[in-house]
Amino acid sequence: MSTTTSLKQHHSVLQRFLASDAAGGILLMAAAVAALIIANSPLAGVYQHFLHWQTGPVLSDKLGPMTTHLWVNDGLMAVFFLLVGLEIKRELVDGRLSTWEQRRLPALPALLGMAFPAAIYVLLTAKQPLLMNGWAIPAATDIAFAMGVLALLGRHAPLSLKLLLVSVAIIDDMGAVAIIAVFYTASINAGALAAAAAIVGVLFALNKLRVMKMWPYLIGLALLWYVTLLSGVHATIAGVVGAFLIPYIPSPGTPDAPDSPLHRLEHALHPWVGFLVVPVFGFVNAGVSFAGLSPSAMWAPLPLGIAAALFLGKQLGVFAGVMLAVKSGLAGKPRGSTWLQIYAVSMLCGIGFTMSLFIGGLAFLGHPEYVEEAKIGILLGSLLSAIVACLILRFAPKAKDQCEHESVQADEIRRDGDVVAM
Repeated sequence: MSTTTSLKQHHSVLQRFLASDAAGGILLMAAAVAALIIANSPLAGVYQHFLHWQTGPVLSDKLGPMTTHLWVNDGLMAVFFLLVGLEIKRELVDGRLSTWEQRRLPALPALLGMAFPAAIYVLLTAKQPLLMNGWAIPAATDIAFAMGVLALLGRHAPLSLKLLLVSVAIIDDMGAVAIIAVFYTASINAGALAAAAAIVGVLFALNKLRVMKMWPYLIGLALLWYVTLLSGVHATIAGVVGAFLIPYIPSPGTPDAPDSPLHRLEHALHPWVGFLVVPVFGFVNAGVSFAGLSPSAMWAPLPLGIAAALFLGKQLGVFAGVMLAVKSGLAGKPRGSTWLQIYAVSMLCGIGFTMSLFIGGLAFLGHPEYVEEAKIGILLGSLLSAIVACLILRFAPKAKDQCEHESVQADEIRRDGDVVAM
């Protein structure tokens, strides 16, 4: 096998992400639009029947009979979170977030980009205590959706800002996972939690013994998912915890190591998550019926709070974070970009679709009317963020050195799958 062929087979996930996740993001948009059309058509009844169709055994007394909606949100999304965990681990150990110098630029925008939306949401819903549990809904950026939007813009979006967006979204995901684990866990089954801890211990031991075969980890991950489901902690957390226990062979300065279990699992899951799991989640969760909905309903505290938090809070928080990091000397400005382009990409972080819908379902369990209102706010805020950001990026003047820096960065990605610095 030639060296060229080998490199093609073992591209890093970042390379494939920038190339194919854009297509996954576009597919997610199509799935969301399809769900909205069907939910507001004569097929709405069929759509609702599909969501609540009981399939399979009762896995948890708390959840009751498993439905299509539960299998997607508690099952398929665990696979999504597993991939998120694998990506986070790789980036922290061997990627663009492996040193404090590399973390400085995306960390501050990501943290402020979570804090500002939460503050705006709380401010707009403060008079209704029942809505306070939704403060985390606008916290995270939908990486697939945002990359799909950037793909439509082509060369109008500098590569350095695509990489910044990915980095901010990864840190967002870490924050969202922590929020779900801490704030959206109600009652705990101590026995199931102890079983989960035991499985984690076994997987940790396998990792330390450098067991490189994949099947013991896959069995362990499946068992971890089930006992986590029984424990009261949301089952998707099992995906992230399990990901950090998969052995990893660092490959600094070179493409991903083909014999690394983490790389093998990451590459295997990537197309399934991008082209099946996330679009199916979007289709199952985005179907909002507008029947009988008056325009004034969009100005109700819950949808208004979420929409304003995503559209205003995200752009202000992320842009302020980049500005502070650069002006204080903590980090350098993204290469080959202008401040107007940075502002537009900050606004693009207001696309909170997948994670926002997911957290919305957890925040208002037992209150389906609030879940539906939350969906309206998520769709409105995400749509506004995407449209306005696209318009700014489409017509914003390019930096004089954009082409030069993009050539250098593309070279770095081809060699390593990551860049040395933003």
